[in-house]
Amino acid sequence: MYSFDMTSEQKMLVDTVRRYAEKNLRAVYREAEESKHIPEKVVQTGWELGLLPGSIDARYGGYGEYSALTSALYLEEMAWGDLGITLHLLTPNLFAIPVAQFGNDKQKEQYLAQFCGDTFPRATAALVEPVIQFDPAELQTTAVKEGENFVINGKKTYVPLAKQAEVFLVYAQENGATQAFIVPADTPGVQIGKRVKLMGIQALEMYEVEFENVTVPKANRLGGLKGIRIQRLLTLSRITLAALAVGLARAAYEYALNYAKERVAFGEPIAHRQSIAFMLANMRIEIEATRLMVWEAAYKFDAGEDAAKSAQLAKQYADKMVLEVTDGAVQVLGGHGYIREHPVELWLRNGRGFVTMDGAVVA
Repeated sequence: MYSFDMTSEQKMLVDTVRRYAEKNLRAVYREAEESKHIPEKVVQTGWELGLLPGSIDARYGGYGEYSALTSALYLEEMAWGDLGITLHLLTPNLFAIPVAQFGNDKQKEQYLAQFCGDTFPRATAALVEPVIQFDPAELQTTAVKEGENFVINGKKTYVPLAKQAEVFLVYAQENGATQAFIVPADTPGVQIGKRVKLMGIQALEMYEVEFENVTVPKANRLGGLKGIRIQRLLTLSRITLAALAVGLARAAYEYALNYAKERVAFGEPIAHRQSIAFMLANMRIEIEATRLMVWEAAYKFDAGEDAAKSAQLAKQYADKMVLEVTDGAVQVLGGHGYIREHPVELWLRNGRGFVTMDGAVVA
């Protein structure tokens, strides 16, 4: 049976993240977007919240267990603060969560402790490829076994923080299935390309990366002989992205609602006008509906049920919802919505990107 009551631990976590988002992320989000750089102090403060270590077993240096629902709760608050900085903070998750989910004992012991320290880890993952109709289950990047090694060849894009990364988790096709390989950044053949210029989330550094005859030992195949289940990771990614979309849309809705209450035209607040009131009401309905879909998918995942369909539906609905809500916020502000002194234009640009990020984010 579903429960809509947070545990005391979840409530404390959500309250803590909300304060961080309001005090730290909202204070620098526009500067970070304009300068395409995130202040180190903001990143370090966010890391010190302990969100990732809280999802890692105590045997490997963490102090919690993974919960997709708990992640969804705090992710909404983070994205409400700023999506670009949030994605920066989530980059180490792209490496750590798959290792925690699928790594063998040796891999967990070797790597997970690195994500439970005091400093922000320099780790990322490379999944998305610069092709039309990208499919995580049909990768063009290949991993071919040669003796005791694997040789990786391929091109990736949308790789966050690649330039400063010390280790990559590279997804490649091996014998017709998608598998993941741990690749140190200084391995010969790893070439960091140009920074990707994005329509939104410009505070987040994303790069093209090429792997040319990159050789790693077979021990670097994530999960050993068992490998990974890419659909399980995609389910987590879709829950993550849908939760982030709810947070971003909520930010746009709240801003538009407050503006409509304060903006007076023809002697009354524009919120009194039926067209504006109906638009705001519909925005709220769509946000609440998407949130429930996210919670359902996360609940199923945590309960050990097959959450793939629920996560896919939540992600597709969230992609549409966040674009409608952020565009609606721009419309509520009228001409002011197109002016950069208001954040709704930024949120609209950020919202447009969700449909392109399938598999590129996990928490």
